[in-house]
Amino acid sequence: MKEFAIVTNEISKATFGKTVGEYKNHKRLTKRNQNLRDHMTDLELIFTMLGEKATTEITDASNSIGFDECKSSAKKGGNIAKNARVELEKETKKKVVSKLNYLDTNKEIE
Repeated sequence: MKEFAIVTNEISKATFGKTVGEYKNHKRLTKRNQNLRDHMTDLELIFTMLGEKATTEITDASNSIGFDECKSSAKKGGNIAKNARVELEKETKKKVVSKLNYLDTNKEIE
C-alpha cells in the first residue's frame, strides 16, 4: 500500500507540481478521510486520470517490473499529463490547479 501511495504522489507531483498531501492542503482539506478527487474540478480530475492512464500504458509497454521501474513510469505518465495541462493553460490563459472545492461549489448551486 505504501508503494501505491508513493507512485500516486509521483504522478501528482509530475502532473500538478504537488504531492497528494500538498494538493489537499491547497484545497483546504483538513480531515484525513477527505478524498481529494471529491473536491477537484472537472479539469483537475481529467488531468489526474490522464496521468494515471498514461502511467498504466507506459508501465505495460515497457514491461515495468518492481517499484523503481513503476516509479519511473509514473513520472513519465505524470509528465504527459503535465504537458497537456500546461498547453491548455497557455491557450486559455487560465490555471487548471484551483483552490475551488467542487463539493463546496455544488452546495452553493443547490
